[in-house]
Order: sequence, then structure tokens, then C-alpha cells
Amino acid sequence: MLGFRLNEEQESFRAAVRSFAEKSLAPRVEELERTETFPMDLFRALGRLGYLGVGYPEEYGGSGGDMVMRCLLIEEIARVNCGFAAALLAHVGLGCIPIFRFGTEEQKRSYLVPAIRGEKLGAFGLSEPNSGSDAASIRTRAERRGDVYLINGTKMFITNGNIADYCLVAAYTDPAQRGSGISMFIVDTRTPGFSVSRKLKKTGHHTSETAALSFDDMKVPAAALLGGIEGGFKQVTGTLEGGRITHAARSVGVSQAAFEAALKYAKEREQFGQPIAKFQAIKFKLARMAMEVETARTMMWRAAWLFDQGYSMREAAMAKLFASEVAQRVTWEAVQIHGG
Repeated sequence: MLGFRLNEEQESFRAAVRSFAEKSLAPRVEELERTETFPMDLFRALGRLGYLGVGYPEEYGGSGGDMVMRCLLIEEIARVNCGFAAALLAHVGLGCIPIFRFGTEEQKRSYLVPAIRGEKLGAFGLSEPNSGSDAASIRTRAERRGDVYLINGTKMFITNGNIADYCLVAAYTDPAQRGSGISMFIVDTRTPGFSVSRKLKKTGHHTSETAALSFDDMKVPAAALLGGIEGGFKQVTGTLEGGRITHAARSVGVSQAAFEAALKYAKEREQFGQPIAKFQAIKFKLARMAMEVETARTMMWRAAWLFDQGYSMREAAMAKLFASEVAQRVTWEAVQIHGG
């Protein structure tokens, strides 16, 4: 039964990740944002520490634990830097969950194990210039030619796309079957025909690399097929469910950081002979911010727990939507408080 307090293992893990984020990531954030650089060395370090393996069994190099712990990883990293957290959730969730759930033993040994160790970085190739949430509208095609598939198409807004070692690519193997004709492939990014069209410029999230990808007669072996022919649509929907929960965790981390910064400033900033935190208008803002952050966190934890029990489609979507709205409101109010 789900409780409303973290257990000892979870609390210990959260403290360890927070320490890593504050000591190793925080001092470099300004430089990383300015240079728009993904800190590959920190990604590797998280792998060596076993943090990327939370939620995965030890037989594949994982650290055990559950989705709640995976959310704690993303939340604590996002509390320091949202962009790096975005790259991590694209890897540990979108880039690893499908291999763990649907991959063959050979695929798990070749990709999941090194991904958990931080030796390989993954990406999830679903979105295209004309399709996003409507996964069934993708136009990428994979045609069987003997023992290989030829993949042609484009992908857009792919997190880690230009720096990943492998990419999970969704493509139609039977275009006549909308949705159900999609298959998923594990593609080594060094494969001829795989190319990065361009690195995308963003207004934020500069420590997260985002790219457009192109596949031109990209030849992959039949063994690259993930989870059987035309099983990709179910894989996509199941993967995105877990992704929604970790997206909620990222929003909670951003909200927590904004609230902490606003509270600190309000206690230090003086007007009319007293800290502005003593004014009722500011108290109301801070109280509502704290309430919304905790509500979003509780929804995220519940969705994570349900995910581990084999449920959560509705709750995952609710948690992502509410937590992202809270992040907008809390960061906005934090800006207003800093103007006082």
C-alpha cells in the first residue's frame, strides 16, 4: 500500500543525488548553459555511481528500486538544472524502458547494460516534423529486404539525438495499418544513412541537446527489431506513460527550486524596515506556492507507485499536466517576489 512518506532507502537515495547535484553540477551550471553543453562526464559519473540504474534489476547492472526512486533522481537533478534532467529522463526512461520491457537478451546486454552504466547514451526517435502526440501519424518507413530493413524518414525534437550512441526509432513496417503497423528498431547512431540534420537552438534547456535526424536508406539488421514486428505502437504508448511521470518529476524539481529561491529572497529582502516575507501579500504567494509544489509531488509519487503496479495511464497524464502547470505558476510567482 502506498504511504505518504519515503522509506529509508528512498530518503537515502534522494540525499545522495541532491549531494551530487549540489557539489558536482551546480558549480558548473552557468558555464554549461552559456556554452550550451551536455556534461557527458557527469552523465558517466551518474552511471558509475549506479544512479542511472534505479528501477532496473541487478542482473542488467541496475540498482533495484522503483519508479519513485527514478523520479527522485530526475527531481533532484532538475532542482539544480532542468536541461540536464531532461536529457537524463530521455535516457533512463524513453531510451531504456523499451529495451528492458521488450528487448531480447542480446539487445539488453548490448544496449541496456552499458546504458545503465553510463557507457552509452540513448535517444527515443518518435516525434517528426508533422507528428508529435499522434504517434500513429509518423511517416518514417522500414522496408524488409532479406535479412535487413531499409529505414527512410526524419525525426524532430529528439533529445540527445546528436550525441546519442543509439536511438530507438519508430517506423511503419506496414503503412496500411494505422498505428498497429508501427515497429521499433534499436539503431546504432554510427550506422551509414543515420545523420543529424541539425542541432536545434532553444530558448532554454541548454544543457540538453536536441536535434533533427534523417534516415536515408539506413540499413539495419533484422535483429535490430525491438519486441517483434509491428508491436511498436504499444511499446510507444507504454514508454510514454513512464515518460510522463518523469516529466512530472522534472517539473516538481523546477518548482521546488523556484520556491526555495523565492522564500530565501523574501526573508532577506527588506522594505519599510522589515523582510518582505512578513507582508501578508507575500505570505499568501509563498503559501500557495508551497501547497502546489507538494500537491504536484504527491500526484507524481502516486502515478509512479501505480506504474510499478502495472497501472497509471490516467494518473501519469494527470501528474504531467498538473506538475507542468504548477511549474509555470510557481516560477512566475518567484519572479514577482524577486521584484519586491
